[in-house]
Amino acid sequence: MWAAKWMAIVWPAFLAASVLEVVVFALIDPRSIQWQGAPLGLSAQGVYTLAFFVFWGVTLASSALTALLGSSADEVNP
Repeated sequence: MWAAKWMAIVWPAFLAASVLEVVVFALIDPRSIQWQGAPLGLSAQGVYTLAFFVFWGVTLASSALTALLGSSADEVNP
């Protein structure tokens, strides 16, 4: 039961993060990103990887919140 619910949260979050990654880096060059006025010091692939996991975390939280709000009180408080 939990595995199916977990996959119903993780998979859409993964897909949304993938689309967000493509859209963001179609508009932004990862080598031009700076943090507090200094270059990040990461390769382009490192920026892509870090950004993907940040996007995935945010969309995962969104999907989990949606699943929680869509659950009945008996599912949340057994």
